[in-house]
Formats: sequence, C-alpha cells, structure tokens
Amino acid sequence: MRITDLEKTIDGDQVRVRAMVRWEDCDQPAREIYIATEREFEADIEPVPDAFLVGAVIPALHFGERRIAMDPRVCPVLKEGLSRVMGLMAHWSNGQMRPLRLEARSLPAPRYEDISRRTGLFLSGGIDSLATLRRNHLQFPSGHPYRVQDGLMVHGFDIGGVVERGAKLHVFERARAHMAPVAAEAGVTLIPVYTNIRHLCDERELWLNRFFGAVLGAVAHAFGRRVGTMNVAASYDIPNLVPCGSHPLLDPAYGSADVQIRHCDLELSRIDKLRLIAQWPVALDNFRVCLANVPDRLNCGRCEKCVRTMTGLIAIGALERSRAFVENDVDPALFENFKITIRHREPFYEEMLQPLREQGRDDLAALIQAKLAESPNG
Repeated sequence: MRITDLEKTIDGDQVRVRAMVRWEDCDQPAREIYIATEREFEADIEPVPDAFLVGAVIPALHFGERRIAMDPRVCPVLKEGLSRVMGLMAHWSNGQMRPLRLEARSLPAPRYEDISRRTGLFLSGGIDSLATLRRNHLQFPSGHPYRVQDGLMVHGFDIGGVVERGAKLHVFERARAHMAPVAAEAGVTLIPVYTNIRHLCDERELWLNRFFGAVLGAVAHAFGRRVGTMNVAASYDIPNLVPCGSHPLLDPAYGSADVQIRHCDLELSRIDKLRLIAQWPVALDNFRVCLANVPDRLNCGRCEKCVRTMTGLIAIGALERSRAFVENDVDPALFENFKITIRHREPFYEEMLQPLREQGRDDLAALIQAKLAESPNG
C-alpha cells in the first residue's frame, strides 16, 4: 500500500484533509480517504500523515498488504505503537493478519510541542461516551488539563459508515441536535467530523472486532493541532474484555508524541454507566443508543440495544424519567425479536438480574435468565 497526495481543501462550508490509498498486493481499488469538519474549525484540522497511516493499517493487514509506504515523516512513537497493534492483530487472528513493513521516515521531534492544546472526547451520544464525559467532569475540575473541553461527534460510523445504506446526513444532524444541549450544559465544544475511512473495508465483523478504534485514532491525529489528549470510552469493563475494535491494548498504541489517546473507564460496568447517566437529566433525555436510525424517533425502542438499555434503566428505576425513549416500560415480547447471547452481550444482561429483582421485575429477570441459558456457555 502507498499513501500519497496528502492535502487540505475547502469546499463551501466544509474543510477536508485527504489522501490517496493505492493497494499493491490485492485487487482493491484505489480510494481517496478523508476527514472533514466545518469551516469554523478550519485552523484545527491538518493532513497529518499519522492520521492516514493509523486509518489504513487495519485494512492493509486484513487484505494482506506487505507494506505501507509514505513519503511524509511520521512520529516514531506511533510507529512503535503500530508494531504492538500488528502483534496483537496477529494474535487475535491466529496468524492470518501478518505484520507488515512501515516504510516511512521518522519525525525528529513532536509537531506541536510548543502549542497549548485541549482535551477531547469522542462523543457518540451513547451510554459509554456520555458516562465518560460525566465522570471526567466529576473527577477533573475546571482548568485541569485533563478536563474534557471538546466533544468530537463522528459521521461515518453507525451513521453513514455502511456504503449501501447511504450517508443519512439527516440522521446525523438529528443526533447532533440532541447532543447540543448536553454539550452546552457541560461547557464542551461539539465538533462535527465526517470521514469515509471505514469504506477502505466495509466488512462488519472487521469493523466491530478490529477496525473502528483505528478510525477514532485517525481522527484524533487530524485534530492534533487543537487536541493533545483524546479520550475514548471503553466498550467493555475489565472482567469482560474481548477482542474489539476499541480495546485498552489498542487505543493508546494509536497515539504519538503529539496526541495521547486514553481508553477510559474500563473499570465501570454498563449498569455503573447507566447510573451515572441517570444522575444527569439532560443526558438521560438525549442519549442515542439505537442503530436502526428510524425516521421519527431518536431510539426505536425495539432493537436489541434499545431493549437492553431500557431494561437496564428499569433495573435502576430510571426509565420513566427518560425522554430518550417513548416507552416507559419493556414488553417481555420484545425479547423474541433477537438473541442476547451474541457478540459478548451476556455480561450486560447478567448484571441486570439482581437489580431487576430488587425493582420487583422478576418477570424480566426470569426471561433474561432463560435466554442466557440458550448460550453455548450458559
């Protein structure tokens, strides 16, 4: 793989940094990849080679490329980290993803060592990222360098990430509108970001299990002039860590001497995070967990993620206080629409059992226990 033609362009109200990816050892088509934002943040985004290297490395491994070659210099700290990433990918894939050569000269010094920068968070609007924002602001007082000041909301993940489903910009704008009052109350600048890096390989399993954290890392580097520390909310807690696109062994390795990437709050279970959100009314009313992206609702109330989240809110006595769902209860029949034993979701349900019983919802607890028994490990 060669990554070339790095540049920054302005088109109307949007500023874009981009590069060309050309494959050498597979038949994938050449593709322009980009990271973009609004003109308001023009000074904050740059076509840093580190960004495109991080964004391309997982697809390159997946398709069997033997090298990634770039002319611009990249941070040697990042090169060291990517060696660890490649080792982990080889382990997780049982040797199918073989480490490749990074052919790029090393940058002799950090790019931004003399610039005072901010701390950011990838703010999807889901439970993980909102809980991380809440906990960060409870832990770090105003003025502390680790207090989150910027929330980057990325189009090109569940919204706009899958080519065949289209960009769905109207869905992104709706989600952004719901995050605006959350960001305003927290005193955080909400920065919209648009990227097509996922399109380098649009395979769902690769995205979820290996790739999405690298795209977050790519975005972080593109905004390195503004943000020196970027927080990524953990997907799983410590007892339940599994191979995942975002992981405590992966995310920090995507950082550099300029951009530190922190994998946050992996000591918190999902129900711990729900309790944090339940104490923050504006977040409780505006979070978005749903991937269905239905036209008339923020959360559809029927998919697995919606039902799981509503059940968790019942377990802590908070569903009736949330306007994020139309429903104020969970019909047990909804559980017939999906399995709860796929993609390592069992721990999310297991921790609800006792709180549900304490809420007098033995019906839901018994149903979940029966469905957990359907698991091969149940």
